[in-house]
Amino acid sequence: MAVETTDKAFVERLERDYKEIEFRWGCSRFSYQLRNGKKVVFLGPAQPNFALLALHELGHALCGHKDYSTHVQRLKIESEAWERAKTVFSKYQKMADAPEWDEDFVQAEMDTYRDWLHTKSRCKKCGLTRYQTENGEYHCPRCENFCLAY
Repeated sequence: MAVETTDKAFVERLERDYKEIEFRWGCSRFSYQLRNGKKVVFLGPAQPNFALLALHELGHALCGHKDYSTHVQRLKIESEAWERAKTVFSKYQKMADAPEWDEDFVQAEMDTYRDWLHTKSRCKKCGLTRYQTENGEYHCPRCENFCLAY
C-alpha cells in the first residue's frame, strides 16, 4: 500500500516549510527523536490518517519534546503534540492537499495512552490506582500502608 498522493503532497509541503526538521520516509512506525541535536520525524507505513500522524510527530518536534520520566508526563506530551499538530493544521486546512482533521481519530489515539496509563497504574494486589514517583516507581497507598487522610 502506497501513501495517498494527497498525504504525500501534504507531508512534502511540511518538509519544505519546516526545513529545520528532518523527515524520514518508509519507517516501521511513526515516531519522533532528537538525534545528535537534530529533530527527526520518522514517517511510518501508509495508512489512513497518515498525514495526521505525521502532523502529530511534527508536533512533538515543534514542542521540543525530549523524554519523560513518568507515565503521566508521557500522556501530557502526547496531548501537547496533538494540540501543536492542530495549530499547524489550521495554517494549511484551506489548501487543496490538506487532510481533514479527524478529532475522533485524535481522541482514539489519546485513548490508547489513557488506557495504557490506567492499566500501568492499577495495583495488581488490591486494584487501587497507584501513583508514580519521579524515578518511575509505582506505589500503592493501600498496599504500602500509607496513612490516607480523608
